[in-house]
Amino acid sequence: MSNNISGKVVVITGASSGLGEATARHLSKLGAKVVLAARRKERLEQLVDELVAAGGEAVAYTTDVARADEVKALIQGALDSFGRVDVLVNNAGLMSIAPMSDVRVDEWDRMIDINIKGVLYGIAAALPVFQQQNAGHFINIASVAGIKVFSPGGTVYSGTKFAVRAISEGLRHEVGGSIRTTTIEPGAVDSELKFGSSHQQSRDFVVDFYKQAIPAESVARAIAFAIEQPADVDINEIVLRPTVQEF
Repeated sequence: MSNNISGKVVVITGASSGLGEATARHLSKLGAKVVLAARRKERLEQLVDELVAAGGEAVAYTTDVARADEVKALIQGALDSFGRVDVLVNNAGLMSIAPMSDVRVDEWDRMIDINIKGVLYGIAAALPVFQQQNAGHFINIASVAGIKVFSPGGTVYSGTKFAVRAISEGLRHEVGGSIRTTTIEPGAVDSELKFGSSHQQSRDFVVDFYKQAIPAESVARAIAFAIEQPADVDINEIVLRPTVQEF
């Protein structure tokens, strides 16, 4: 039985751990050809070996999403490997929580580079391919912090995730028709995201907050749900949280 995922070529950024890794495993199990991107080469290669050993098709490209040329090379690599790209999961992200009064401008810059520019670079690289194919699907990972501001501490992080939602909605409106756009807004999900803060008090708070986290597979299932819909159905937004999460 076709699940509308089998055979699709899916590029996933931030694939060396957390949501990206769980999504790669889940989609590979459903028959997708996965193209994995992250900065940690060894982690990617281990995952590729594991997926291939299980009968899947997978390749990896070491990629820093904050570099437009590397993201472009990633999409080209996917084309070289599999001849097309059906889905781009813009998942790579950084969450550095700290009070605004600490003015950690370098952390603000890094979050903007990864969370906003990384998504834009992914769109810039994949959109011409999708337009040429007259088919394609962007899946952008935002956050519940992109629906309401996670403050104190997460103000800039929230700003980046609000931006992802705005960009996704504008993109959907501009290129919809044959190209689909989905924004996923998870709450607390078990991943390395919670370790992104250098401000110790904020880091302790976040790690404690994430004790209620649900597994990364929860998001992988939501992504699969969006992909498996018929081509004329575009799941635009999915918000998911642990049942017990208040924020």
